[in-house]
Amino acid sequence: MSDNNSFTSHFTELRSRLIKTIVFILIIFVISYTFAEQIYSFLVDPYAKAVKGDSISRRLIFTALHETFITYLKVAFFAAIFLGSPVLLIQIYKFIAPGLYKNEKKALLPYLIFTPILFLLGGLLVYYLVMPLAIKFFLSFETMGSNSSLPIQLEAKVNEYLSLIMRLIFAFGISFQLPILLNLLARIGVVNSTYLKKTRRYVIVMIFTVAAILTPPDPITQVGLAIPLLLLYELSIITVRFTENKKNKKNIEDA
Repeated sequence: MSDNNSFTSHFTELRSRLIKTIVFILIIFVISYTFAEQIYSFLVDPYAKAVKGDSISRRLIFTALHETFITYLKVAFFAAIFLGSPVLLIQIYKFIAPGLYKNEKKALLPYLIFTPILFLLGGLLVYYLVMPLAIKFFLSFETMGSNSSLPIQLEAKVNEYLSLIMRLIFAFGISFQLPILLNLLARIGVVNSTYLKKTRRYVIVMIFTVAAILTPPDPITQVGLAIPLLLLYELSIITVRFTENKKNKKNIEDA
């Protein structure tokens, strides 16, 4: 009977925390939709700066009556998920914290802090470096035309541009969680620093494969994702080794 009561109380608490998170995300969604035009202008800024000074006039077009409306809804949803994710992590932590020992809480807290930070770093890399370089690369295929051929010029669509930059931000943000994942696996004994070193060559191939899948088919974005992931993998080896040394030192002191 007590087990049933315990399950019911845990389920009730989980439901309560999920409802709080959903309500918060919905509030952020409504607020974000109010500022959807400004948020979209911010996301378009890399494109605007990349084409600044071009000899031809640039614009973004929409070819369906509802396209801009749907795009603004996507912008608001994107902003709500991005801003609401820390609240979700906090609610998850508060739910599982009562069942953890003090040292386990202390060990888990850095992961909760660095998860949104690494996601943000991935997004910033897309916004300030990868996207401008990719835009320049794609625009290099334009031609001015001649007497025997028509010009080939870009007229970017509102929805397609948003889908591209959102896809890249999420791809980079999620991929940047690699150190978090590897350190968690190391803590539970699935991997160690020696294993990570031995499998480095296979990981390099996997990283470039994942980069090719998650990004558009151009070398700029693929290399732009692969190189940071390689650096993060090397950083993961260092942090895992540091954790191992710290754990071994503690075991020696306890002995």
